[in-house]
Amino acid sequence: MKVMRLLRSVFLIVLALALARPARGASRAECQSMRSAILGHPVGYCAILPPSYDTDKTRRFPVLYFLHGLGENEQILVTSGGMTLIEDLWDRGELGEFVIVTPAADSSFYINSLSGRVRYEDFLIQEFLPFIEKRYRIRPGREGRGIGGVSMGGYGALRLAFRHPSLFSAVSAHSAALVENLPAALTDDPMLLRALGNAFGSPPNAAFWDRNTPFAFARTANLSGLKIYFDCGADDELGFTAGTRALDNLLTSHHVPHEAHVYPGSHSWDYFAAHIAASLEFHSRAFGLPAREGQSGAHH
Repeated sequence: MKVMRLLRSVFLIVLALALARPARGASRAECQSMRSAILGHPVGYCAILPPSYDTDKTRRFPVLYFLHGLGENEQILVTSGGMTLIEDLWDRGELGEFVIVTPAADSSFYINSLSGRVRYEDFLIQEFLPFIEKRYRIRPGREGRGIGGVSMGGYGALRLAFRHPSLFSAVSAHSAALVENLPAALTDDPMLLRALGNAFGSPPNAAFWDRNTPFAFARTANLSGLKIYFDCGADDELGFTAGTRALDNLLTSHHVPHEAHVYPGSHSWDYFAAHIAASLEFHSRAFGLPAREGQSGAHH
């Protein structure tokens, strides 16, 4: 009997401790679409909601807009194994809780196209951000809003953050499509020429490209209040390593604090998967969320 009473007491203590802890549910992904008047058609998106989203109904969360690359879509993090990586970071307590949203962008490069037919930047800023931040419990204001991406999405994230630094508190990019000299870069690459056609004209308009690159906005914008992280593989077969180093040098010459890395690797999912934790932890810190320090690196 004494043993049974002891076990019962232990059980009650454990139960009381469990009930005293804040409720923590499971993270989940929600993929839906919204109607866009600017684009004239529905736009798909996926939102990854953190573990406490469904259990703490009064809490508002920061949001990271994560932009996919060329040939990918809004499900890039949900179907590729990215969500498992994110959930593992949450489970290990290495990442604060924030919402991650990816919109479908086709081959828009997240800009208003040269032809004027695809006003993707206008859609994103004027329709998508307000829609998401009304639909989900998002912390209001710039400090709770970050943007990141991979490849074409890295280009889009850097460009949008540099162009609209009053909207975003932090930006990250992996293997961003950073090309300084467009004609030279495309001379022998017909596939890339075709991919750029929807946004930049066919053949791509070099002057329009130059006006829209992250480099153009980095040279003129006040980026002093923007937290910046980007990396690229040393063997990026699309040539984005040189652009990454050039942006690093440009920001350094303008005395803009940032974190930039060139790591071993190519332009591949394996490279992205190996480094996404670093950018997510970067955003977690930028949001001021409690989490263990992430991957260390050089700061400029």
